[in-house]
Amino acid sequence: MTIPYEAVRARRELAAVSADGTRLHIEEYGRADAPTVVLSHGWTCSTLFWAPVVRGLAADFRVIAYDQRGHGRSAVPVDRRAYSTGVLADDLEAVLSAALPDGERALLAGHSMGGMTIMAASGRAAVRDRTAAVLLASTGSGRLPGTSKVLPPGVPGTWLRRAFHRQLLTSRLPLGPSNGLSRAALKYGVMASGSTPEQVEFTARIVHACRAGQRAAWGRVLSVLDLDAELAALTAPTAVLVGTADKLTPGVHAHGMVRALPHCTGLTELPGLGHMTPIEDAQAVEAAIRELAARFLTEAPASAEAPAEVPAPAEADASAEPAAVSETTKESA
Repeated sequence: MTIPYEAVRARRELAAVSADGTRLHIEEYGRADAPTVVLSHGWTCSTLFWAPVVRGLAADFRVIAYDQRGHGRSAVPVDRRAYSTGVLADDLEAVLSAALPDGERALLAGHSMGGMTIMAASGRAAVRDRTAAVLLASTGSGRLPGTSKVLPPGVPGTWLRRAFHRQLLTSRLPLGPSNGLSRAALKYGVMASGSTPEQVEFTARIVHACRAGQRAAWGRVLSVLDLDAELAALTAPTAVLVGTADKLTPGVHAHGMVRALPHCTGLTELPGLGHMTPIEDAQAVEAAIRELAARFLTEAPASAEAPAEVPAPAEADASAEPAAVSETTKESA
């Protein structure tokens, strides 16, 4: 089956306000009365990243995707210190509060930094009580500069490898317009050697749209990531997925998470695939989500209604509670 690498039109758009007042953009797809899957994207990406997976899930699920702060259509935090795994957890909590009716639980799927977001929120009762199951795709709980393989393994010196990968994460250099050279570099770093030109172009479109300052700010968080304790506290049924050619979060992370998770339901290794698994093999990621849903995600209550709509605040209030805001309603594609 040929997968179109283009946006899926949202049925509805919402906004949530995080604990520090940062406004988060949310998109809803699929059936309003179906069980809910929540998708959390990774570093330098946006809701668009999930389009190939959303297209497969929307016929049978209510699918929620949101832009991480500083990405896509979510706000850039006013405070430069507002970048941490703690605020990622705050944001996920706000999104779930805005998007899920009281008493409903969802399946959470996170890719890369999105998976780290779910780990970071493992201790939050408001997240735990709304989580039926979890998919951690192409992610890890720490030690990224020392384990990444963007610099070829044959290059000697552990310190050099760590320094190179830390600089790669934290660089503020603009990526500039997408061209043949930049696409080749992106493909080498984050995708499989067999990725199609359409997949590479789609990935470049997403990654190049991320602002350099935001990329660097989140890269600094990733360069010192330590979520081992939070991973061990993630008690929901959790599946792990990784591409065997992933250079950013290699298989060592997946195998470590399988050992550390209290309730791991299994490991899926996709032969020859890189870091961008939801783009490189959307059907495999969709299948992993569907398998978890069949085992752990119950049907949404027949009487469940969409979250209440409230007027958007004129200004972000740092003391504001997470709130749901309906901005526009669209017909499904």
